[in-house]
Amino acid sequence: MTSPLPTTTVTETVTGTTPAPAPGPARRSQTETPPPPTTGAPIMPDVVCMNLQDAQDRIQEAGVFFSRSEDATGRRRSQILDRNWIVVGQTPSPGTPFGEGEAVLAVVKIGEPHDC
Repeated sequence: MTSPLPTTTVTETVTGTTPAPAPGPARRSQTETPPPPTTGAPIMPDVVCMNLQDAQDRIQEAGVFFSRSEDATGRRRSQILDRNWIVVGQTPSPGTPFGEGEAVLAVVKIGEPHDC
């Protein structure tokens, strides 16, 4: 018959401070407000009272490259020279997420009556 093996107990005493965590990504404080979630969609800028060319440029800067324009007088005139037209209305409203082809600008020729 074999006798049981003796057991040994080891006690370790640790003194000092806890080491600093390794560098890594910055942690957000619990009191900070997290940024709002993003939908990834561009946000429609306010382009009313801009000439049509500048309005189209601003929409492209927001990340949308296809917008439409319509003659606000209802006469269905084509906008050949964009700089000769002024935006008097827009869809969607400023601050609204939008995508390709969703921006529609109502325009009149410069010199025609408008509220700008």
